[in-house]
Amino acid sequence: MVVREKYEQELARVQQRLVDLCELAIHAFDRSVDVLLEKDAEKAWMLIEQDRFINRLEQHIQDDVLLIIAKQQPVATDLRRVMVLVKAASEMERIGDYAVSIAKETIRLGDAELVLPIEKIARMRVLAIKMLRDMLQAFITEDLMEAKVLAEMDDQIDELYGEALTELLAATHLQDGAESQLQQLSFVCKYIERAADHATNLAESLFYLVKGKHYAFD
Repeated sequence: MVVREKYEQELARVQQRLVDLCELAIHAFDRSVDVLLEKDAEKAWMLIEQDRFINRLEQHIQDDVLLIIAKQQPVATDLRRVMVLVKAASEMERIGDYAVSIAKETIRLGDAELVLPIEKIARMRVLAIKMLRDMLQAFITEDLMEAKVLAEMDDQIDELYGEALTELLAATHLQDGAESQLQQLSFVCKYIERAADHATNLAESLFYLVKGKHYAFD
């Protein structure tokens, strides 16, 4: 087998592992909000336990890329591609971490009635999951136009995040003894907002991969 064919096989394996990592992380993140809404502490613990699979996949990707660099010594576009794979894996591992954080907030909240409707959280979650899933597809197909459109959705989530925090702060003065719960819900909102930020980071990485230039979405 010629060197180029060997490189492409190894690269394809790493790319597939990245897709697997993305799918696991996005599913865990989506499920974590379901668990929050269901107030299911048992499932929250399961999500926390399953995070090790996401972490392990990220480590495999890092190890594989190091081996590719050591054995194949890629340059120019090839080197840029493998480095973007490592960065993308790190971004998605953070999505898994946010799923764990939301699961932990679910456990802390327990089965107490929520003092505030969580419509904003549900809407933020829908947008964030769409961004992540569609961004993964754009990343696979290297569709820059789709990535740009999706990155612009982050403004909608930022707006919902601001509205949610305003509601939570207002409720602090209306609900006696609810400060802890409201703080926990504000953390959940932040985790969702940050997940959308990571989707935007993926779009920026894709632009760097294809164009060879750094591009920041403001």
